Parts: sequence; structure tokens; C-alpha cells
Amino acid sequence: MQKRIKLPFTPFSKDLQSKIDSLSKRRTPLHLGNIAFSSPLLLAPMSAICSAPFRLLMEDLGAGGTVSELVSCHGINYGNEKTKRMLTIDEREENIGLQLFGEDPSAMSEAAKVAEDYGPKFIDINMGCPVRKVVTKGGGSALLKDPSKLGTYFASMKKAIDIPLTIKIRTGWDSDDRNALEIIHIAKEEGVEFVAVHGRTRTQQYRGEADWDFLEYLASESPLPIIGNGDLHSAFKVKARLKETKCQALMLGRGPIRNPFIFLDSYLKDDELSPFSPAHYIEITQRLFDYTRAYTDRERTILIQLRKHVVWFAAGFPGAAHFRNEIFKTPGIDETLEITQKYFESLMETGKFNKLIDPEQSFMAGGHG
Repeated sequence: MQKRIKLPFTPFSKDLQSKIDSLSKRRTPLHLGNIAFSSPLLLAPMSAICSAPFRLLMEDLGAGGTVSELVSCHGINYGNEKTKRMLTIDEREENIGLQLFGEDPSAMSEAAKVAEDYGPKFIDINMGCPVRKVVTKGGGSALLKDPSKLGTYFASMKKAIDIPLTIKIRTGWDSDDRNALEIIHIAKEEGVEFVAVHGRTRTQQYRGEADWDFLEYLASESPLPIIGNGDLHSAFKVKARLKETKCQALMLGRGPIRNPFIFLDSYLKDDELSPFSPAHYIEITQRLFDYTRAYTDRERTILIQLRKHVVWFAAGFPGAAHFRNEIFKTPGIDETLEITQKYFESLMETGKFNKLIDPEQSFMAGGHG
């Protein structure tokens, strides 16, 4: 097995850590097949977002498990260093799956063997990405088009690895062919452990609304555990869905990007307000920086990651638009951290820090894997 890395970090304040610990105690561990998670709220795989630093931060902030960004099987098999870096797992990541994509079962099986050596809890097949450059090569949601080939595809990968195999799919290719249940039955026959389902078809991309009625239908009819995914952008929506869903777990994607405390806020009682303030956003920005700096020594990469995440963190706070403009003018990492700290401190000084995000507003509709 590849040696897992350990990303160093600055400890949280006692105030923040106590709030995290208090809400984390409300979580209920679960098993999906033979895979254990510390809660039914999981971080969805997102391209260029779910590398080790962000995944680990989300586990710090209550995610019950995570899945990596989609990784090309061909990049792994070619020995591409950038691609192999995407397989990096921190030794504290307890509930992590590595997600692979590709059209060829032999290439996917070979890559899965390599990925397994990095120490994930499971290998996940991306069968949901709607992005053209993935689909035109036969990967991602293109795999939904011909279920007759999937038995051999799953069997080949299952045979190649000793850890559980899982899949993430969409409801179907389009509204005329929502064949998710057929695919789930094939997956069951070949020993797949669980299925995560995004509640849109491939042709919808990220437009319109996730069809939760269909997801609930799948959960009630499926022979495998189902993880529901789609439009869970606020703690309010997550809490409401947890109370009524037949899904064994929920997967959150775009929600945690703008509210990194959503996994914890989802366990607040109806009469409780979120205990997390702008001061806590300073702390998690510092931790994300620590993780990213240890993960890569490329200054440009660190700067890009910091900029996009702090801008997303600021979403919904007063003056976020002005802050965003200032951030993208900063010449370097130190200035980015300084401006970020000053912004969140100013919110604390004014006392005006209600985070107002319209969960129905389109966000990242261009795709993220």
C-alpha cells in the first residue's frame, strides 16, 4: 500500500472545536453494505474541488464520508504524475472513496488496482458526469446508454480489487430513458456495494430541479442501498429530507462549498441557530490553506484554490461582491489571507453577518463532475 500523507494544520480554537464536537455527537453512524460511515451525510465528488485538502476539511467539519474528484483511468495507467497526485489520501481520512472514470473495463480495472494501493475504503465508478469531454469518449454518464455492457464492466472491476466497488449514476440519459433501476439491478448482480444517484438525467446537466420523487421511488425499489444526491444546498433542505427520505444516505455537493458548516448545521434543532460566525470562517480558511500548502508546493495552485474557496465561503454575507472583486485583484497568497481575515473581522465588528443564500438560485450550473 502507498504510504498515506499527513497534512499538518493549525488547531482550531477551543470555541470552534467545542461547537464542532457538540454537533458531531448528534450524528448517527451507519453502514452501506459493508462500508461504514460516521453519518448519513456524505460529500459528493466534485471535479477540481474534492482533492485531499478540501475532503479533509469537510471531515473536520462533520462530513460522514467523502469521495474524491473523478480521476482518469488512462491518466493513472499512463503514469501521469498529476493524475496520480489526485489519488493522494491523508492518513486521517477515515471514510474515503476514490472515484475513477473511463469507458474501457480493462483500463478501469488496471487503474482500480493502482488506486486501491493508496488505501481508500472503496473504489467508485463515475457514471454520472455529463461534461462533453468525458461523455464523448464513452465515460461518465455515457455508460448509462447501453446497460447490456455493464455486467461485464462491473465484473471486471470487481474481480480486480479486494475492497468494495460502488457506482454513482444519474436517473438516466434523458427523460425518455430513465433506466437507473435497471442499472442498479445489474450492479447488484455483480457485487456492487451501494449506488449514489444524482436526481437529474444527463441531458439536464445541472439545469432544472433534481427529481426527488424519482429518487425516493428508486430507494423504495432498489435491492442496494441508495444515496440520494441533488439540490441539497441548505441545512434546512437537508434536515427536511433526512426526516422523510427512504434513501439510506444523502450526498451533498454544491451546498458545502458555500456553507462549509452545512454537515453540522443539518443537525441543529428547529429552534437553534447556527453557532458558526465569521470568526470561524477565518479559522477554516487557515486550515484549508495549511492543508493545501502541504498537499502541493505550487504557489499558483495554492493561490487559485484559496481564492475560489474563500469567495465561496463569503457567499451570502454582506459585502461579498466587493470582497470577491478585491480577492481576485490580490497578487499573492499572503495578501489573499490578509484580505480574507480583514473581511470576516469586519463582519464581526459590525455584527451584520447573517448568511443569506437563496438555495433555489443557480450555482455552478456549468458542471463540476
